[in-house]
Amino acid sequence: MAQVKNYLSLIKFSHTIFAMPFAMIGFFLAVRTMDYSFSVVPGWHTIIVPADFHGKIIPLSTRDIVVKFLLVIGCMIFARSAAMAFNRYLDRSFDARNPRTAIREIPAGIIKANHALWFTVLSCVLFMIACFFINTLCFFLAPVALFVVLGYSYTKRFTSLCHLVLGLGLSLAPIGAYLAVTGRFDWLPLLFSFTVLFWVSGFDIIYSLQDEAFDKAQQLYSIPAALGKRSALRVSEILHLLSALLVITAGIYGRFGPWYWVGVAVFIGMLIYQHSIVNPNDLRRVNIAFMTANGIASVVFSFFVIGDIFLR
Repeated sequence: MAQVKNYLSLIKFSHTIFAMPFAMIGFFLAVRTMDYSFSVVPGWHTIIVPADFHGKIIPLSTRDIVVKFLLVIGCMIFARSAAMAFNRYLDRSFDARNPRTAIREIPAGIIKANHALWFTVLSCVLFMIACFFINTLCFFLAPVALFVVLGYSYTKRFTSLCHLVLGLGLSLAPIGAYLAVTGRFDWLPLLFSFTVLFWVSGFDIIYSLQDEAFDKAQQLYSIPAALGKRSALRVSEILHLLSALLVITAGIYGRFGPWYWVGVAVFIGMLIYQHSIVNPNDLRRVNIAFMTANGIASVVFSFFVIGDIFLR
């Protein structure tokens, strides 16, 4: 049990709270978009999809939807676990030299480096298997998703845009969940994906303010290291402004109702709040901005969006 807790800590499982709610938005938006109709039968409801993109009638059961829902959750967990474990494995030498990260599991000797690497491989395999059972398109796109989420770990070695690559990895959540149900791309889930891209990139810049001096000393790339704390915060504000504009655009494009706009108000409010409590000369509340504000933004926003999807 202690080892399980160590691996959950290694991959920062609690940070799943950022992208998972947006995956749920993509999933339930797809369910609504396909306009399922329900009829009661013993044991399970029967769901009839009017037509797929080939024009065929496809009978599905609630069991199929539940299984697909669980597979989507599995994909989220496996992909993120692979990304985090690989990041910890690749950055172990830097983490050992950084006083802030020296207590992490690999540099502290709690988890062996090769064990973390095998955990990464296992997570990748499980992700591919889950995608295989979702649909063919998701399976073919799975290596692309892994390339993005694993490739992020290298980016801090050569580009200050590493924050955007992290945002790109998490932005796959809503469109990926949508594809799992519909098997096709649409603009609305893509708008939510771009929302996640700019939102995550912005708060990752805030989080990386803590390592500005270390990154410079180790010749690592980040926006705070390249521009300084104050200018980095301005970049973060611009990214969060873009994220706010995108959730507004998605609401107008998707013709959402009042519950959606309550969620938007909370989401934008949390963006404003985190910038109000972080000062380039005082980083004591960075973790509150990073974890608390963004966790609330994600969970509350998704709650109201999904509620609006099924109440309208």
